[in-house]
Amino acid sequence: TTGSASPVPNSYDSLEGGSYPGTYFTQLLTSNPFPNMSQLSAALGGLSGVPELEVEALRPVNLLQERNLLPHRPLDAPEPNLSADLKKANCSPDTFRCTLTNIPQTQALLNKARLPLGLLLHPFRDLTQLPVITSNTIVRCRSCRTYINPFVSFLDQRRWKCNLCYRVNDVPDEFMYNPVTRSYGEPHKRPEVQNSTVEFIASSDYMLRPPQPAVYLFVLDVSHNAVEGGYLNVFCHTLLENLDKMPGDTRTRVGFITFNSTIHFYNLNESLSQPQMLVVSDIDDIFIPTHDSLLVNLKESRALVRVLLTSLHSMFSQTRETHSALGPALQAAYKLMSPTGGRVSVFQTQLPTLGAGLLQSREDPNQRSSTKGVQHLGPATDFYKKLALDCSGQQIGVDLFLLSSQYSDLASLACMSKFSAGSIFYYPSLHHVHNPAQLDKFQKDLERYLTRKIGFEAVMRIRCTKGLSIHTFHGNFFVRSTDLLSLANINPDSGFAVQMSIEESLADTSLACFQSALLYTSSKGKRRIRVHTLCLPVVSQLSDVYAGADVQAITCLLANMAIDRSISSSLSDARDALVNAVVDSLSAYKNTVSNIQQSGLIAPAALCLFPLYVLALLKQKALRTGTSTKLDERVFAMCEFKSQPLQQIMRTVHPDLYRLDTMSDQGALHLNDCIVPQPHLLHLTAEKLTREGAFLMDCGSVFYLWIGKCCNDMFIRDVLGCPNHASIPPNMVSECFISSWCFTTSEYCTQLVQDDATAKTSFFQHLVEDRSESALSYYEFLLHIQQQMSK
Repeated sequence: TTGSASPVPNSYDSLEGGSYPGTYFTQLLTSNPFPNMSQLSAALGGLSGVPELEVEALRPVNLLQERNLLPHRPLDAPEPNLSADLKKANCSPDTFRCTLTNIPQTQALLNKARLPLGLLLHPFRDLTQLPVITSNTIVRCRSCRTYINPFVSFLDQRRWKCNLCYRVNDVPDEFMYNPVTRSYGEPHKRPEVQNSTVEFIASSDYMLRPPQPAVYLFVLDVSHNAVEGGYLNVFCHTLLENLDKMPGDTRTRVGFITFNSTIHFYNLNESLSQPQMLVVSDIDDIFIPTHDSLLVNLKESRALVRVLLTSLHSMFSQTRETHSALGPALQAAYKLMSPTGGRVSVFQTQLPTLGAGLLQSREDPNQRSSTKGVQHLGPATDFYKKLALDCSGQQIGVDLFLLSSQYSDLASLACMSKFSAGSIFYYPSLHHVHNPAQLDKFQKDLERYLTRKIGFEAVMRIRCTKGLSIHTFHGNFFVRSTDLLSLANINPDSGFAVQMSIEESLADTSLACFQSALLYTSSKGKRRIRVHTLCLPVVSQLSDVYAGADVQAITCLLANMAIDRSISSSLSDARDALVNAVVDSLSAYKNTVSNIQQSGLIAPAALCLFPLYVLALLKQKALRTGTSTKLDERVFAMCEFKSQPLQQIMRTVHPDLYRLDTMSDQGALHLNDCIVPQPHLLHLTAEKLTREGAFLMDCGSVFYLWIGKCCNDMFIRDVLGCPNHASIPPNMVSECFISSWCFTTSEYCTQLVQDDATAKTSFFQHLVEDRSESALSYYEFLLHIQQQMSK
């Protein structure tokens, strides 16, 4: 179809299939008790038992004596203690991680361990290999609606048993044919039973309307502040370069709204010779001047879009308008997008000053380094949340780019993205003259943003083995029901976290499973369902719970919980809770598992980095006290923790530090006829830096390159193209030359930090093991933990 999609229906809730239908499921329970799960695990191959891994994970480590705890390479996710067949079939930890790779049988056992149970999910990440299944019949459990997966069991060729609710289901006739082997009678060899991550092409049963086209609306601040900073020029140039790379098809539509004290629409009808600006000055009663040609087919109106982007910056270059009517501009965007849904990209450079949603400054600069409470972490008004919920209901996702050096109340503005499943970007000191590095980062982020994959009108449901239940969700979304998330847009850079609890004993089962199902419309107008299934063993011993602890997943889940706590209670409460999490888990291990009487601070090897990661969390902008931190920067850091995938969070919390000038071929990887050196990870302390060395720090969103004053001239010449250290230009931003080594990947450029440059401050703030004016060193923190444990 080439016309616009039909109006958005009221509810997408039922599309993905719903949870257990109450009455029927109750009858099933009473009339047909669940089969014993041991039968299922026997059919699957059972637990293999890897005693040497478990013994190593439980090895007692005296943290006060063992100082070199970091592995040489970035930490891998722990492997679940499963048979080889189950391991091979299991979901990638890059997509689905659990804080405990051994699931406790009961809530009482979980409580004894004093560790959180939860999931970290990266459901729409970019994948190089993804089995895509086109079938008239998508096979699901009749009772709980779980998608068939590698962890179900086939009782015979005609019946399969659900691994979540244990219901016995019939195998449909169509499923007897395997499209891969082109043979009949082997349903257990079908791709959806061989792969824990699959994508189904959905039938019309999964649609409430024809799939919407890709629709993109750009809402641009054109006040004096915006034009003077230089973002508008970069935006127009970057969009021009990437117009043809934006996800979509022949139905893709685009539109533009600009605003200062008034709202400006742009008629881009292909019959016009040039774009026509339509100005609405009544911001108290916003209306759409014409419905026909403000959102236009990109293919048909490409020439006019190009003309607009070429001239937009000069149109406002002389503006003296200082006001910002952001709220009315968003209301206009909502009215314009409601018939179809899509993505709204908002670019804002100051505090909104006019119309609905106007905000007052709430920050006291004198309180930025307070060790007491931090005020105003929550929104000042519910305007932006209400608008986001309206948008979510119409399948509109709102992404926010905040480009402001002044306080702009991100705590309020962020709500427009949080509740519409949007993304938030923040550039606190962007200026084309004074801060080219930030402008460069904005340009690279924007390029990735415009061209990355996108899913529209999405919902995601997470199911788990009977006895387990979902407690709390973390991320950017709207919760439609207890286990269903509404995601107007989904992108490959979004992560989610889920807190779980154990409501009923899992004693009758040896395996627990989790499944996420993401139903979305692709940018090409196809309805798809991406399914991930994770299988983990169930254990009855406390020692096994500790042996299966995933310290990075635990850290990320606790970070999410701490952010919630700091907003609902106070920052000091959240910080105390993080410290108590370390004290409680190490005390429980010491008192129940280790049986070691020696003095010191003892942790199981699986948790030996836990205190270090928690100290690093306490020193993050989101949670730190005593260090001057702008309120917007703190709030943005909180938003990042709540919406990013695990790997990105961990690089932010505990960056990877390497020495580059001494790399050798020892242990190098051989990739595509290239030798890729693998330098060792270094502890984050100034002790590891030398005047002779060159060091790379990977913080996830930025690389720092530290060049010592006495660094080898040949290295400087080969890498930076400068003859020696003295000739390196100040504030040099180097393109990602790191790709020549390729041991780490990032979309971002490298910030060069010479050891006598002012940029040292941000670099040093990442050296979390060192003492600062307001925070303990790692060793002091360990002593503090030991003292708390002995109380």
